[in-house]
Amino acid sequence: MKRTALTMAATMAVGAGTAVAGTDFQDYARVQNVSPQYERINAPRQECYTEAVPQAYYRRSDSVVGPLIGGVAGGLLGSRFGEGNGRVASAAVGAVAGAIVGDQLQSRGSQVEYGGREVRRCRTVDQWESRITGYHVAYEYQGRSYTTLLPYDPGARLPVRVSVEPLGR
Repeated sequence: MKRTALTMAATMAVGAGTAVAGTDFQDYARVQNVSPQYERINAPRQECYTEAVPQAYYRRSDSVVGPLIGGVAGGLLGSRFGEGNGRVASAAVGAVAGAIVGDQLQSRGSQVEYGGREVRRCRTVDQWESRITGYHVAYEYQGRSYTTLLPYDPGARLPVRVSVEPLGR
């Protein structure tokens, strides 16, 4: 029995000694903590809206009837005063004054209308977002603690590559 145990131990020792240097294999480490790493990013967007702007419209008739009638009436009235060239001058002054009065009387009937026109306005609005850039992972393998930054959440177990090499003297 002792001999069998010694033979097995010797075989295992010889087999272990013949392992190829630089061999590595995959194993799993136990994840202790996972913390997402965030980055705040501004993704500005354009916000547009339409608004009604009040505006006054003056409605006026652009007819020449008022100044024309006023000019004729003023000219006739002015021609009644004076003699000779004075009568012509007073008729001219009466015609000009009558045209101005006729225009003012016609404008008295103008109306003011209120309305609105639509104006499109745009502005840039900041839109801050928090994005995950990676995961800070703390894990344990063979009683030792390690940390790394990964682009994904590994879950409860993290696959690790284990490399075995003999120590050189």
